[in-house]
Amino acid sequence: MSGHALTGMSLRDTLGTVRHELASAGIPPEEAASEGWILLDLVCGIKREDYYMDQDALVPEEKLNALFGILDRRKERIPLQYLTGCAWFMGFPFYVDERVLIPRQDTECLVEEALAFLQDESRPRILDLCTGSGCIGIALKKLFPAAEVTLLDLSADALEVAAVNAGRLDAEVEIVQGDLFEGLNGRFDYILSNPPYIPTAVIETLMPEVKDHEPRTALDGEADGLFFYRRIVREAGAYLSGGGWLLFEIGADQGAALAALFEAEGYRQIQIKKDLSGLDRVALARKES
Repeated sequence: MSGHALTGMSLRDTLGTVRHELASAGIPPEEAASEGWILLDLVCGIKREDYYMDQDALVPEEKLNALFGILDRRKERIPLQYLTGCAWFMGFPFYVDERVLIPRQDTECLVEEALAFLQDESRPRILDLCTGSGCIGIALKKLFPAAEVTLLDLSADALEVAAVNAGRLDAEVEIVQGDLFEGLNGRFDYILSNPPYIPTAVIETLMPEVKDHEPRTALDGEADGLFFYRRIVREAGAYLSGGGWLLFEIGADQGAALAALFEAEGYRQIQIKKDLSGLDRVALARKES
């Protein structure tokens, strides 16, 4: 990294420099602080306990070179998860790159809602629609191994990433390429989806990490953000078993719209669930038997 000597830097100076450089690039201070620890660990193999045992210990030059090389790219606002190739979701490490949306904690709410239903099931069929990295379906397969899980996405690139994750996490899932329900056989007890739901005009207002680096096709829900919800709610009935459930991740201001879509298509037991911040995050409804 230009402007910094890459020899004779202590752990204390290294961590401080990383945090300062991240903050100077416009990364919020809390994120800069946490990412400093992550970079020390993943790039240099230095954990917090190592740091606190001897903050004056010198970091080897080759590790500093690797660290500051990644730091320079992070300052370009490339997401840290893409640089490290790892995003944690439901306790599992998922491989990610710029072909897929980065798994987020908000989406764990969707998985947790599904898991609550699965406790009463024996061998449910589950479809993860618009799967991306495969995080939703693969996490469900890992946490409820009896489930038969299908991952579907239009993007062949995304499905390559999902296949890598299924292999690394030893999750036996079916992978299908298609436009929403295209290429599927049979019916499913649960259809889960985190479709693109950000209104087109809003995308340019998002953080650079999102608008400049995450795949636009995984974000853009067209004019009002509801395009894919309308299609899925309209078409899902032909692929749901009687009494089956359709579950979505939604934007914080989309709960009422989803409830109306469900009602118009004859779904019942419509529920809008909130996340830990008290914002609408999951919409679910049941197809009549």
